[in-house]
Amino acid sequence: MKRLLICRHAKSSWKDRSVNDFDRPLNKRGKHDAPIIGQRLRIHGLVPDLILSSPAQRALTTALTYAQELGYPQEKIATNQSQYAASVARLLALIQETEASVVTLMMVGHNPESTMLANFLSGLRIENIPTSGVVALEFAIQSWKEIQGAEGRLLEFEYPKKQSTV
Repeated sequence: MKRLLICRHAKSSWKDRSVNDFDRPLNKRGKHDAPIIGQRLRIHGLVPDLILSSPAQRALTTALTYAQELGYPQEKIATNQSQYAASVARLLALIQETEASVVTLMMVGHNPESTMLANFLSGLRIENIPTSGVVALEFAIQSWKEIQGAEGRLLEFEYPKKQSTV
């Protein structure tokens, strides 16, 4: 079995319009929400063996926050430029390139790609993964190379405004 955590970055700031999209930081709400979601993931036992993140500032800051809350070594976060403004096909290729030894993979990225990927892999019809939202899917596969669309089983859908059951 493999588990995939599809994460949308935390809420980012539009305060300074001169900052380009890639360099936008998290805003106050994003800095508040990301640790809460990281704690919820830990409580649910959704701790990654590998974190792949878009290198955009808001995504990487979210990944670093999740790593801290989950006890994942921050220096082991892998960034890949192709996760920024990626297609579902490209994200799927990144997943399929993951070593088979990784049981739980976390991908921190952007929307609409995160929502589209979650829907493609699960067959669900999630309208929108909110900022700081995480869709956790489970796959009955031995290798990430085997991952296909509509085969993921929903384990959790966490987001800041969801009433926590833990």
